[in-house]
Amino acid sequence: MKLIKTLEELRNSEIKHLVEERIKEFEKVNKKSNKEWFSELCFCLLTANTSAELGLRIQKELGYKGFTEFKTEEKLAERLKNVKYRFYNRRAHFIALANNFKNIKEIISKIKDKNEKREWLVENIKGIGYKESSHFLRNVGHFDYAILDKHILRVLEDNKLIKEIPKTINKKNYLMFEKILEKLSKKINMSQGEMDLYLWYGKTGKILK
Repeated sequence: MKLIKTLEELRNSEIKHLVEERIKEFEKVNKKSNKEWFSELCFCLLTANTSAELGLRIQKELGYKGFTEFKTEEKLAERLKNVKYRFYNRRAHFIALANNFKNIKEIISKIKDKNEKREWLVENIKGIGYKESSHFLRNVGHFDYAILDKHILRVLEDNKLIKEIPKTINKKNYLMFEKILEKLSKKINMSQGEMDLYLWYGKTGKILK
């Protein structure tokens, strides 16, 4: 398969070192406190329907303090607007609600089953779907999930692993597509979380988080 060949070529190139560095960063976050985990949750809330670059920039500018120490939701929306975030009202609302779970590391760490971890996030964190919850879990050191953003879906379509990208991604087709990536990751002996970085690089020429 052409895609497997591409992934193997990337793994045997200088890109491997960049991916390994990013994986180590995720593993470090896994050992950090609720604060770092909550900041990562807010980052994933911000990246929905926008770029990871923008979410990363805002995360760096606001940090845990900016995500939590606001007097009103309107003040948080104003902060997001000031840093040029487009959906400032809606995301401020989601982040304000997420503040009820600032002990997110404790909550997730108590859930043993990996699928239940993601289900809890989808059911309890408003603004978090399967993509965002998978993204969050990968970024805090859990690598068994596929992050099906538009770039990864295009890779699947381009390689005829799916017929077409559906207009809406629901739970059923998300899990179906994830199974495809899971099989692919097993063929090349790589976790889905790690493989995502290679796939994303192959499509965008970037390795973010």
